[in-house]
Amino acid sequence: MKLEALRQEVLDANLRIVREGLVRLTWGNVSGIDRETGCFVIKPSGVDYADLTTESLVIVDLEGMVVEGKLRPSSDTETHRILYREFSEIGGITHTHSPMATAFAQAGVELPCLGTTHADHFYGTVPLVRELTPEEVADRYEEVTGIIIATHFRERGIDPMEMPACFQKGHAPFTWGHSAAESVNNSIALEMCAEMALATWQIRSDVAELSAHLLEKHYSRKHGLKAYYGQL
Repeated sequence: MKLEALRQEVLDANLRIVREGLVRLTWGNVSGIDRETGCFVIKPSGVDYADLTTESLVIVDLEGMVVEGKLRPSSDTETHRILYREFSEIGGITHTHSPMATAFAQAGVELPCLGTTHADHFYGTVPLVRELTPEEVADRYEEVTGIIIATHFRERGIDPMEMPACFQKGHAPFTWGHSAAESVNNSIALEMCAEMALATWQIRSDVAELSAHLLEKHYSRKHGLKAYYGQL
């Protein structure tokens, strides 16, 4: 993808998380990467969404150097960079502090698959990544955030494209996808699944997770070689 087209996609994605109610103030960011150039486009730090333009977005390479842009990139840029570096399938990343998903992160609770809505987007339980240590927070905070997410997925054998989301304990959710737009879709889905799970537990606290055969069916009909949902 040419960088100009990517700039527009990333701008649209950042504006969409506002429209979808996933962010308040400047709490969040979306990025997208062009694998041919090894550069990604990301929201500038602390800039109000209403003031965003394609020109105000920042282009950063996978070494963390600003390639183009007059503003400072998002404070979460290093987290995005590490995830792009560690998982080559990822094409876009969304980070929000959306209320329901962030509640899971703050509570330090994973999100089990309770129904088919969840299974349509996430293959199993959305994982919780550990809290950073004082030493990690003091030195390379955002970079280490990306490292511990990647480490968590690798150590547990989790496919990041089958599970394009996680919570970081005490912080907030991260989602990703093949593109910036898809990463936003996954952020929307995560927020809705978190909200539905909380409502479900209010109705019945001991509800069982979705049966394995239903999880498999609903995930595979939308993803992978046997997918048949939507138009070809």
